[in-house]
Formats: sequence, C-alpha cells, structure tokens
Amino acid sequence: MEELAVGTRVDHPRYGEGIVSKSHLTVYEIFFERGGKIELTKYNPDLRVIAEPENKPRTGLTLAEVEEAISFVLDKYQAITQIVKIGDKWKGGSLIMKPANPDLQSKEVPVETFFHKIVMVRDRLRVLEQNINSHPNLTDEEKVEIQQYITRAYGSLTTFNILFAEKDDYFVGQKTK
Repeated sequence: MEELAVGTRVDHPRYGEGIVSKSHLTVYEIFFERGGKIELTKYNPDLRVIAEPENKPRTGLTLAEVEEAISFVLDKYQAITQIVKIGDKWKGGSLIMKPANPDLQSKEVPVETFFHKIVMVRDRLRVLEQNINSHPNLTDEEKVEIQQYITRAYGSLTTFNILFAEKDDYFVGQKTK
C-alpha cells in the first residue's frame, strides 16, 4: 500500500470509516467513527482508502526513505562491512613464507586468513580516508596531500588483487596520465 497522507479517508471492517490524523514510521493514527482514535500498522490489509485529500501534503519520511537514510549513514561510517569474496582458486590454499636462511623455519598461513587481513587493511584505509575528508581542522590542501599517501598505499596493495573474486573489489592506485 502507498503511504497515506494526513486527511486521507479510510474504511476498516471493524472500526468503520475514519480519517488519518498522523503518520508515524510504521503506524497511522486514525480517528474512526466506531472506536475513536486507533493506531494501525501501515501494512494493515484491512485498511481501504475511500478518498485522498485534494492537496496531498507530505507527512515526513516514508519507510523506504528512512531505510535509505540509515543505509547511507551506516555505509558512510563503515558500520556495514561489504562482503568481499576470495577467488575460488585460492580457497583452501596456503601462503608459504620461506626464509633464505635454511636454518630458519618457514611460516605457512591459510590464504583465507591472509586475504581477510588484506581486506581489513583496505577497510581501515577507507575509514581513514573518510576521517580525513570530514576533519574540521584540516584545510583542503592538507586533505589532498594526505589523500595522496592513501592513494599510494592502495597502489602498493594492487599486487593482492589476484586474490579477489570480483574486479569491483580490486585496489586501485593512482592512475597514470
């Protein structure tokens, strides 16, 4: 059902005709001829629109707009971590680091563990980038200068792009002109 505006006339099998007086996030406040003021969920299948107001006023945000805003804020502050997949050919594999000195022991690390660490580095660089961009005391010139270091760090990490399943997840450094 589409978002109902304040002033919309509705009908309900139990409460009769009514008028929407308030629209909250998930419920409508409706004054019915039988039952008085009642709050009904916006997803009530028994609610039927009789007539909408002529000049349908905007009554706050729709649920879809609230979801979009929350998603934007969580994404902006990295509260939603993006799911990054490792390439199938690396699953179950090992990274073996063997020192040149034969007297020293090799180190074996599951590729998934190593990949997870690389993704964490990328996520932390992104948070750092956002903190720099929103820092109130840095000038634009200082922000650009620091950003260049982050871009170079991304460039240094492009070696590890072979581990990613999707190209959209690749590290991208500074583009050559």
